[in-house]
Amino acid sequence: MDIKKINYKIEQFSIQRDWNKYHSPKNIVMALTGEVGELNEIFQWLTEEQSNNLPSGTKQHAKEEVADIAIYLLKLCTKLDIDLEEAIIEKMKKNEEKYPIDKVKGSFKKYTDI
Repeated sequence: MDIKKINYKIEQFSIQRDWNKYHSPKNIVMALTGEVGELNEIFQWLTEEQSNNLPSGTKQHAKEEVADIAIYLLKLCTKLDIDLEEAIIEKMKKNEEKYPIDKVKGSFKKYTDI
């Protein structure tokens, strides 16, 4: 995945439509939350098995919602000058410390409960 290429495409889309004036961090987060809600709606009443075996039309719908989420997340990172790759790497290091393999393997407990 070439995040710079994707960011450029997202930014050009917004510039061409003169939408950047609406893209405050607050508005982007609100839009992101709405898109996560739309993805949630797809899975809301499915069983575990159904959620693992989506029909092609439903999977396509989920794919589109995931794309919307990614677009808003990248837009937010751009607005806040957050390097997403760096943020993920830093967060995974923290997660490794909070969830050491020898204490959490096979468990779903939160780090405060281990």
